[in-house]
Amino acid sequence: MIPFPASAERVPLPAARLRVRLRVTGTVQGVGFRPFVYRHAVALGLSGSVCNDSGGVLIEAEGPALQISELQRLLTDHPPPLARVYAVVAQPLPLVDETGFLIVESVDDGASDVPVSVDTATCDDCLTELFDPANRRHRYPFVNCTNCGPRYTIVRSVPYDRPATTMAGFTMCAACQREYDDPADRRFHAQPNACPACGPRVRLVAGDGIQVAVDDDAVQATVAVLRDGKIVALKGLGGFHLAVDAGNDVAVAELRRRKVRDDKPFAVMARDLAEAQRLCRLDADAAAALVSPRRPIVLAPRRTDAPIATGVAPGLPDIGVMLPYTPLHHLL
Repeated sequence: MIPFPASAERVPLPAARLRVRLRVTGTVQGVGFRPFVYRHAVALGLSGSVCNDSGGVLIEAEGPALQISELQRLLTDHPPPLARVYAVVAQPLPLVDETGFLIVESVDDGASDVPVSVDTATCDDCLTELFDPANRRHRYPFVNCTNCGPRYTIVRSVPYDRPATTMAGFTMCAACQREYDDPADRRFHAQPNACPACGPRVRLVAGDGIQVAVDDDAVQATVAVLRDGKIVALKGLGGFHLAVDAGNDVAVAELRRRKVRDDKPFAVMARDLAEAQRLCRLDADAAAALVSPRRPIVLAPRRTDAPIATGVAPGLPDIGVMLPYTPLHHLL
């Protein structure tokens, strides 16, 4: 077994043909790693396969030694943006003399020992689709792709595949399936892939359990409810947000009363970075954190003219501000 830690330099291999099994460990499931391997293996003229298993990602690659070495370099030096590669371990295998490279069915071969990627904020490409009236995902609250969207929130077990997620009950329509099967598409093997024709739907339910509206009507009705000073329990990634209009003193006070939360500050979600900067003073580091894919709550000095209820952060000079990180947040 030849380990290739992510930081190690590799010695060039002779120009012979060989076959290796590459064990990749780290945060490599739910980050587009298999499509990444597939594209590079095909571009390098390698044959073999890639799959998820209980330990991470398993690759069998066959071809010229220099191309094998280049694939190993790409795995550690230039992995997908959301991936974190801990190590690549190579094991020589007998030549098979096959043709073609495939993404094959995942293997559940024992106790899982692989981290699943965290949920990631909606990417710019998906946001463009969300607000494009000509796009089939226009205003669809669950738009996502390989580069963004839910991961940890929807997974039930590993290896990470659609049947092991809460998306298992949603069968992809023909259009979504074509995207999922197309190596040139950014939704190639995106497990949460969905659209209005085949995916989850959003609905607004009143406190008495009666459904008020569905789909985009539910979004519009929720906006009206918030503007009316009411409290909304908004299901997001990882749980629920209790949301009110942050500029409404009465609504903020009522949320505090119901939560029995006298002093602890609330966070404020701003539409975009420009709006966040109108609420508080942000240095370069704070601004960079706000727009990062992790979308954290950033603590920053509140501006004296910020249109925020005093009850949001009573007696404090700072407020916690955050940006939308799901399509539903952006729509609201």
